[in-house]
Amino acid sequence: MSAPILITGAGQRIGLAFALHCLRHNTPVIATYRTHRPAVQTLEDAGARCIQADFATNAGIDAFIETLNDQTTALRAIIHNASDWLPESPDSDPAEVMTAMMQIHSMTPYRLNLACRHLLEANDGAADIIHMTDYVVEKGSAKHIAYAASKAALENLTLSFARLLAPQVKVNSVAPSLIMFNEGDSDAYREKTLKKSLLGIAPGEAAAVQAIQFLLDNPYVTGRSIGLDGGRPLV
Repeated sequence: MSAPILITGAGQRIGLAFALHCLRHNTPVIATYRTHRPAVQTLEDAGARCIQADFATNAGIDAFIETLNDQTTALRAIIHNASDWLPESPDSDPAEVMTAMMQIHSMTPYRLNLACRHLLEANDGAADIIHMTDYVVEKGSAKHIAYAASKAALENLTLSFARLLAPQVKVNSVAPSLIMFNEGDSDAYREKTLKKSLLGIAPGEAAAVQAIQFLLDNPYVTGRSIGLDGGRPLV
């Protein structure tokens, strides 16, 4: 059996979609989740190995790394999809918001990449790391300053780890903009948001799945970020 792909934050949205895609194509999956949603049971029923992990603390990262090393001898890839989206607000402590965003989006990938290097290099064949960043890295955000900064740090980690791990491991990013709406989004919000890109659509998780799979399949791309934004920078 081939080595598994580790997908963090696989209990919903893009992480869930890519995990199910892998399982449909007989690729083993190790899926992490913070909260046990019904989708986690769906993944387990489909054959994924699901591990609860709290990446909000260094102790949580330590515990996950120990569990992973106990259960795994090689990895085909790591997809860093775990994320949070805390805004600045009058009721929040800015230091706590920044710490939380940097912890999940930068510290966790940084530590997992270093800790899992031997597992990726042990794979018999190609190995990849893919960071899920964000279109907001290009322009910042007035409402999610810490979030944008932490995703920018993750994009920079892409460059550094690509240099460190070449040629054994390719390291790239996918930077999505609007991929899908939430159930509660109003028609007015949807209409306004769709006008922010040239293509004017919310393509759904399948577009992100295709981008991730492209990076896994292509042997000659590393240290790059794929903008998955419908031409938004040109509007």
